[in-house]
Amino acid sequence: MPGDLHTHTTYSDGSTPVAKLPFLARCAGMTHLAISDHDSIQSVRYAYAHPVQDGVHLIPATELTAYDYERAHRVHLLCYWPDDCPALEDFSRMMAERRYTAMMQSSKELEEICPQYSTQEALEFAKDSGTLYKAHIMRVLWQYGLADGLYNEVYRSLFGLKPVRGRILHTPRYEPVDTVLDLIKACRGVVVLAHPSVYHSMELARELIAAGRLDGVEIDHPRNTPEDKTELLRLAKENGLLITGGTDYHGIHTVTPRPVGAFATHDEQIARLNDLAKARKSTFKRTT
Repeated sequence: MPGDLHTHTTYSDGSTPVAKLPFLARCAGMTHLAISDHDSIQSVRYAYAHPVQDGVHLIPATELTAYDYERAHRVHLLCYWPDDCPALEDFSRMMAERRYTAMMQSSKELEEICPQYSTQEALEFAKDSGTLYKAHIMRVLWQYGLADGLYNEVYRSLFGLKPVRGRILHTPRYEPVDTVLDLIKACRGVVVLAHPSVYHSMELARELIAAGRLDGVEIDHPRNTPEDKTELLRLAKENGLLITGGTDYHGIHTVTPRPVGAFATHDEQIARLNDLAKARKSTFKRTT
């Protein structure tokens, strides 16, 4: 049976508490679920602590943020079955601190221009995440009728990059792609390039695949283009890569709401992913 291998909760910028997602996955006919919160060790630990919940098998996961400095754009790397290790914990803490610093600067500036907005209310939405996201700031504006949704025109005026830089945009510093890939390797995780169409990462995808640095590519994603899906499928078959899919579920924190399980990974690919993860753990044991 299939699994949704890309979802987010209140551990990062999603709107749904983590304990609810396995139930939603079961209702959608999923047998497996990866809760892959951004740069979060919390989602990894939750899955290890709850291997099966509501009849759904949880795959430990996190979506790590990197930056392609050559092409000047963000990159998301899905990391499955990583060890709960100091290296991952340190990275998660570092990114939480960087996000908090950047978003608090944005939040304080917004208080100066919008009297109805309160940083404290945004922090209430953020209490599970351990940091602050743009979604939490926008949620305050949205609930008072001061925004046309979460990621629409008001969001672009505040946080957009192009064609005009947003009024209160501040971004955390991201680590280079190679650094994050090295982290995933050190944690013995299985690495999948997330939604290459979203950040125009097809050139990077070709480069990383040729270098043998990816275990898989996410193809069945709501924002991948048909052209990119076709090429990704070809590259995956030619290079023996995993083919994954996921909804990128954020609850109501999205432009187009989609339920858990709307996009999924086939059961044979889940079996391959799990076998690869087990092999990496056993290889490490034999060599230590």
